[in-house]
Amino acid sequence: MKALKAAQITQAVSVLVRQANFVLRKDCLAALRNAHQRENNKRAKNILQAILDNAAYAKKAGLAICQDTGMPVVFAQVGADLKIAGNLTEAINRGIGEGYRKYSLRNSIVADPLTRGRSGFIPGVVHTEIVPGNKLKLILLPKGFGCENKSQTKMFKPTAGLEEIKQFIVEAVKAAGPDACPPYVVGVGIGGTADYSALLAKKALLKKIHLKRGGFPKGNLPSLERDLLVKINSLKIGPMGLGGKTTALAVHILTYPTHIAGLPVSVNISCHALRSAEITL
Repeated sequence: MKALKAAQITQAVSVLVRQANFVLRKDCLAALRNAHQRENNKRAKNILQAILDNAAYAKKAGLAICQDTGMPVVFAQVGADLKIAGNLTEAINRGIGEGYRKYSLRNSIVADPLTRGRSGFIPGVVHTEIVPGNKLKLILLPKGFGCENKSQTKMFKPTAGLEEIKQFIVEAVKAAGPDACPPYVVGVGIGGTADYSALLAKKALLKKIHLKRGGFPKGNLPSLERDLLVKINSLKIGPMGLGGKTTALAVHILTYPTHIAGLPVSVNISCHALRSAEITL
């Protein structure tokens, strides 16, 4: 049986901290470049160019893409045939702490959500899933709270129509307005329970943005995702809320079976700096 030491996991997470915070995902860069090429609003085009310049400089200089280096969210896919020598969650949090400290990233985590107090680097939020095989896949998503604060969940009646659900999703983006640094990537979770739909919405942000002709992304629910993207971009909030074609770069949806008496829908918005990195050990 393959075995991993806790120290190996800690080191890997520390590396992910740097990659996620300094280097914008290739699919996000491609979507931003596509938006820049298609934009004919001069102010919006200039803002998109500034966003691209910022990402390029961050990568070159080894600086954070955004000063809000987020609450680190880690998705750990653990092979059923893998032995981990030590506590997985503790190893991940040590890696987060070491990485954030080493690379001089912001210590944004307060230990008590009510009394607040002094901030630190940990803990992150760790989601663990057992999968076939003998490997460990780690995905780090540093989630800034300018956009996390715009999350919404609604428990629809099972009789709710698709148009009602689409209206809720579009209105969630409209309510975010310029506050969460558009252009956005919009994650949507439909089904499960209230908490699971929220998790699905966040996991949807990990889906790669695959552009096809016309600048629209492909996905598991291409028709619904495309329709929502058109409706959201028709809001004309635009880059940084100053107008233009691109309010959102993509809409990604994940679904799950749910109870006959309910229909949970969650929206998790990411700013243009959708940062994530992954490694398989």
